[in-house]
Amino acid sequence: MLHLIEKSAERVLPAPLHRALLQLAHKVRHRWRKWRKTPISGISVIVTNPAGEVMLLRHSYGPKAWGLPGGGMAAGEDPHDCARRELVEEVRLDTAQLKPLGVLNETLSGSPHTSHVFTVEVTQQPKPDGREILEARFFAPHALPELLTRNVPKRLAMWEAWKVQSKES
Repeated sequence: MLHLIEKSAERVLPAPLHRALLQLAHKVRHRWRKWRKTPISGISVIVTNPAGEVMLLRHSYGPKAWGLPGGGMAAGEDPHDCARRELVEEVRLDTAQLKPLGVLNETLSGSPHTSHVFTVEVTQQPKPDGREILEARFFAPHALPELLTRNVPKRLAMWEAWKVQSKES
């Protein structure tokens, strides 16, 4: 649903109206998932810079907390392709160097959710779209903001474990 608003409104609606529609669509989608409980799939990407800082985003809808880039996968969409698409759409980062960290099975908005988690290091600065994403910033892993979305700690733990395993290999 959010992609329908994104694609149709991006060039037509002023950004404030677009953001308002995203907030409404987010609420409707949340209630729909709770009612239908249809399995869904998505991706999350842990984006780092050469200093080892982690990029977090603030969305224009949903909780007013910092989260990771990501989003839902279309039916039949490859997780790598979805991750690349989300990075371009949300923060204008175009990269092919994604490394898979693993898959999490969890519940999102009352629906079973499969999340493919990736990581990538970038040298360019994120450019939030100003519609879906209001802000994107890099934070040192030991100095993350207090207000994080609930899925961030589990994904960062996967990333930390991956870093330890990569050093041992």
